[in-house]
Formats: sequence, C-alpha cells, structure tokens
Amino acid sequence: MKEVNESGLENMANAVDDNNNNAPACLAELNDGASDDENVVAEIATSEVVNENEPEKMVIKFDELPEDVKMALEAERCITHSHETAEQSETVDDVSGGNLETEQSTESKKSIFELLEEDIMSSDLPLHEKNRRLSRLIKMRERKVNIMLVGATGSGKSSTINALFNMEVAKVGVGVDPETDLITSYVLDNLTIWDTPGLGDGVEADEKYNNLIIKKLSEMDENGDPLIDLVLVVLDASSKDLGTSYELINNVIIPCLGNDKEGRILIGINQADVAMKGKHWDSENNIPDEVLLDFLKKKAISVQKRIEECTGVSVRPIYYCAGYKEEGEEQCKPYNLTKLLYYIIRSIPKDKRLAIADNINVDEDKWLHDDEEEDYKEKSKIGFLESIGYCMGECAETGSEIGGAILGIPGTVVGYVVGGFCGAVKGFFENIFG
Repeated sequence: MKEVNESGLENMANAVDDNNNNAPACLAELNDGASDDENVVAEIATSEVVNENEPEKMVIKFDELPEDVKMALEAERCITHSHETAEQSETVDDVSGGNLETEQSTESKKSIFELLEEDIMSSDLPLHEKNRRLSRLIKMRERKVNIMLVGATGSGKSSTINALFNMEVAKVGVGVDPETDLITSYVLDNLTIWDTPGLGDGVEADEKYNNLIIKKLSEMDENGDPLIDLVLVVLDASSKDLGTSYELINNVIIPCLGNDKEGRILIGINQADVAMKGKHWDSENNIPDEVLLDFLKKKAISVQKRIEECTGVSVRPIYYCAGYKEEGEEQCKPYNLTKLLYYIIRSIPKDKRLAIADNINVDEDKWLHDDEEEDYKEKSKIGFLESIGYCMGECAETGSEIGGAILGIPGTVVGYVVGGFCGAVKGFFENIFG
C-alpha cells in the first residue's frame, strides 16, 4: 500500500474547500469492499499518469482522512444513491408492461429530504457546515414512523387513513407470522400504518384481536425502542355503545404503552357529521351547527373522563369527519382533519416527523374546514420545523424560533438556524395546505 504523506492529505482538504457547491465526488470513491485489515479505504487518483488508461492511485485508510473529507465522502455516497433511486422511479410500468411517464413534474416528486439537501448544497454556508448538516439529514432520513390504527368495525378507520395520507402509493402487506397476519401494514416510504382488525365481531374474535394488538405493541425496533410510535384509536361519534372500545383502550392498549402512555395514544371521534342522526350538520359550510358542536364537545369530555378514571391517563379526544365515498353520491369533505393531523405530528418524536411530511395527502380540500380554535395548519408546519431544527442541531429550542424565517410565523430566528431552507420548505408545505 503506497504511503500518503501529510501534504497529500492537505491537498485533498484544500480541494474540498475549493468546492463550494457540491460534495467532492471527484476526489474519491468509497470501495464497497474492505482492505485486508477490513478497513474501508479511499482511493485518490493523482495527476501522475502511468499510461493512457490507468492513472496511478494512492490508497489510504478511510479512518485516516481528515474529518471534513470523511463527512463529504459519506454525504456524497448517500446523496448519489438517493438520486439514482429517484431517477429509477421516474417511470412506472403499466399493466401491459410498457412504461408511462409520470404526469407530475420532477419538482413535485421531490421529497422534503431532497429539497432540504438541495437547499443545503446551494446555500452560502461554509463547506464543513454543509457536510455536518448533510450528515445529520442522512441519519434523519433513515428514521421510521410506525402508527397503529385501532377501532370498531364501521368506525371509519380506512376513511381516516385515506384522508390523512397519500394511500394510493402505499404498499400493502400482512405479517409473515400466522398469528399476526390479520394486521395489515401500509408502507409509505418510512411511514408504516398498522391497521388492526375491526372490533365488535364477537367476544371470541375480539379476544383474538386484543392478543394481536398486545403482541404488536410489545415489539421493539432495531434500536431497542418500542416499534409503535403512536396508537390512533378511532371511535364512532354516532355510537352510543363504546363499551368494547373502552375495554380495549383501558385494559389492552394503555397498559402496553410503557412510561410515555399519554404521548403514545390519540383518540379520534370520527363521523361527526352523522352524529345526532346527521340532523345538525351544516352541509353547505361543512361544519356542525351549535347544537351538534355542543354535543361533540361533551362527548369528547365524557370519553376523556371515562379513560382517565380507569387508567389515570388523560387523553384529549379529537372529534372530526374523515369524509367518505358512497357510490353515486358526492364526496363528503373532511372536517377537523387538520386538528387530528396536528395532534399526530405533535405525538411523533421530533427526529421522525419528516417521514410523515412526505406522505401527507396533498389534496387541499382535506384541510379546509376545522373548529378554528387554533391555527392547526401553522401549528403543523411548526411541528415539522421543530424536526428540521432538531435535525440540524441548532440552538433554536422551538419551531416558533425558526418559523419566522420560513413561513412568516411570529418568532425570533436564532443564529443561522435554517440556513437556506426558506424557499424549499415554504413551498413544500404550501403545496399541501395552500
């Protein structure tokens, strides 16, 4: 192995510093294999040419490279891989085996991670800071979110996830274990939704389903943390008999949630539009009238008290309407879905939230109507901005501190928290919420 002296490493570092806009793919490539001592090595082509086809190479151990160079090489390798994957997915095969160009523009297909990556690379930040942020972004991109969906048959679980997320591109699967194959998984990139069987099909069936839920809630991820980040329980606002659901929440779900019980469960009261037999729903404005609104608020309080009395856990239920489709009838627009989304975002750990951002339903009609108690769209945006700030490891403590620079949300920008993120992130969320 040819020795590399300090001046050689210094030349490499200087070459990196001269490249202000791109990670230095031209400087080195990381071998997939390992050397005899099982260390990854970097091969650097010198200007000295032995022949026309074969430049002389100096081989050095990757661990001996300067830190800036290592970060740049690792970032470039991951970025190149993500670009190749994106290019391969630009065309889709139709049922006849041919290729169809996607109708969406390349820009609209970019994920939040790709946009952040582009903003980092095009920013005026020093190269070492770009590399640091790219490295953290890569780690964040690997984080996965798992949401379990639970509810009685007919409560509207399917309409809920269809309204919240871009389910048309979800990959559907079932557990490989025969004991858990009744739980359907919907995979959207790094977001997985575990849809459990509907309750209320009989005592024996419910007992079997409860055992499935307990088993899934007991699973751990590769880091030794609970696999399920959040359990979303869907109740039917028009139902007077919630006994089975209370039994599930109080005796099955909450006891399995560990120390962070309140942070890992969310109660949604769906089908607000058909509560009280639908007589008090203002169809023209897609909101409940005062009578129905009072009924929904009282129902939410009742559910909260019932759960707290039995478990000591206080969970604030969210009443909403996911919308539904019936053959020959017009689609019912969602109500309070923005509020439900905000509470979901708030419940997911900060370092995982961007996995949700990439998979939110982009139909603006889904996010038009809510109870207007708070600005849930802005709060949702701030929740994602907190995730970006956490990812970049800056000194902003809350999303409001970086929100002012990006979305005009009142707040103070601390340091250069967001760098060049303004354009991409603002455009990304405006495409969703308008």
